[in-house]
Amino acid sequence: MIRAQKGGPFGWLLDRYVGWKFRSMFRGLWVRGTLPPGPEARLVYMNHSNWWDGFVLHQLGQAAGWDAYCLMEEKNLRRYRFLARIGAFSIRPGDAASSLESLRYARELMRRPRAAVGVFPEGEHRPFGVLPLRLERGVELLARAGRVECLPVAFRYAFFEHERPEVLVEVGPPHGPGPLSLFQEVAGGGGAAGGLRRRARRALPLKVAGGSGVAERWDALRRMRA
Repeated sequence: MIRAQKGGPFGWLLDRYVGWKFRSMFRGLWVRGTLPPGPEARLVYMNHSNWWDGFVLHQLGQAAGWDAYCLMEEKNLRRYRFLARIGAFSIRPGDAASSLESLRYARELMRRPRAAVGVFPEGEHRPFGVLPLRLERGVELLARAGRVECLPVAFRYAFFEHERPEVLVEVGPPHGPGPLSLFQEVAGGGGAAGGLRRRARRALPLKVAGGSGVAERWDALRRMRA
C-alpha cells in the first residue's frame, strides 16, 4: 500500500497550493453543523459526487484544525502520488490482503491526536441526493477497528447568484461504531445529506472564502468612480 507522507517542504507547498486552487475555483465553503474540535481522533464518512471531494476534505480539515487523511484507490494514488503529501493513503479494492493492511494503517492513524480519517463509503462517484445509498462495508470495519467517533458529512456543489460554484457542507450528528445499517440510516435519512437538500446557502456560515467574480470587481470599480 501507499502510506501518507505528510509534512516537509513539499507538503507545506502542496497545502498552500490546494488552498489557492480552491479559492480560485469556488466562491466559498459554507458549513452547517459543528466541526468537532479538540484532540480526539475521528472517522469522517462522506458522499462522493465530485472530483473535488478530497480537496474539500483538505480545506474542511484545515478549518476544523484536524490532521486530515483520506483513503484512496491505489491505482489513482499511484497516478497522483503527490496526494500522499497531503494525507492520501491507498487501498486495492477486492484484494483482501491490501484491505487488511489499509485497515491496520487507518487504525494506526486514528490513534494520533486530532486525526480525521476520511472515507467515501459509496466507493464510486454518484450524483448528490440519489437514494437509496449503497455503502460498502469498509466504513463499518474502519469504525470498529478505530473505536473512534464517526462523523457523517455531505458535500454539495451549487451555483447561486455568483459566477463561481459554491461548496455547501452539512455536518451530521456524530455517533459511535455500529453496523452498516446505522451508517446508511444516518447518511441517507435525517443526517447530513438530508439537511443539504432542504437548506439554502444563505443559512450557512462561511468557513473558507473563495474568489471574487467579474460582477463583484465591476461593482467595486463603479464604487471607486462614483
